[in-house]
Amino acid sequence: MLLDRFRLDGRVAVITGAGRGIGAGCALAFAEAGADVAIIARTEEQLEAVAADVRALGRRALVFPADVNDLDVLDRFVDATVAEFGRLDIVVNNVGGSMPTALLDTSVKMFEQAFHFNVTTAFALSKAAIPRMLKTPTPETGGGSIVNISSVMGRVRERGFVAYGTAKAALAHMTRLMAADCAPRIRVNAIGVGSVATSALEMVLTNDDLRNEMVDGTPLARLGEVDDIAIGALYLASDASSFVTGKVLEIDGGLEGANLDLRLPDL
Repeated sequence: MLLDRFRLDGRVAVITGAGRGIGAGCALAFAEAGADVAIIARTEEQLEAVAADVRALGRRALVFPADVNDLDVLDRFVDATVAEFGRLDIVVNNVGGSMPTALLDTSVKMFEQAFHFNVTTAFALSKAAIPRMLKTPTPETGGGSIVNISSVMGRVRERGFVAYGTAKAALAHMTRLMAADCAPRIRVNAIGVGSVATSALEMVLTNDDLRNEMVDGTPLARLGEVDDIAIGALYLASDASSFVTGKVLEIDGGLEGANLDLRLPDL
């Protein structure tokens, strides 16, 4: 059955930024498809709530509260996952973000922090995970899957996003380069996420004018839901996408430009 190729039975996934939003959605989607998950974020209470939902689906969950900006924790996260579950098959580099800021108000430190948070953390976790993934017994379809959560702002332009957009563009191209390095055993893909109704858009979600502007600027005339992204991640993590690597799957409601004008003035 074709739908069986979406199953993740017996596999183990690590997911960053999994206390809420897209990361939590991916954890639940993977659990529903049969995977055990290890989840990392800064807030233990949020992680425990996600883990409870995973366990309610009959799967196991490892909670690892930590700040991924401290790269040393990522090796420990991988070690703890393998110690708990005995294997590692899937990495979802979901953590990321950066507040929109006018160009001349964006300091070098802010720019480098955006790159570190959105790109370097993904590189470091993937590098720690890949040797373990290569040791995991897998079907002939491959040796595992890495999914990087990029953004539509990595390919479109709008004022205020020089740090975040540059970082997400780098993450998308790092995906292509890593895919070449990791083929044929491990597939590496990304998702170019559009405007999704999570806490990251709290300012928009609580302002009807801003929300309507964003919806009106999206060809599919709605904001994305967490499940829209989680389903895409499940596709890329599973054997359903066994002939896909080095690609960016755009789940963005059809955007070809920014859908919210921050109204930053001319220089």
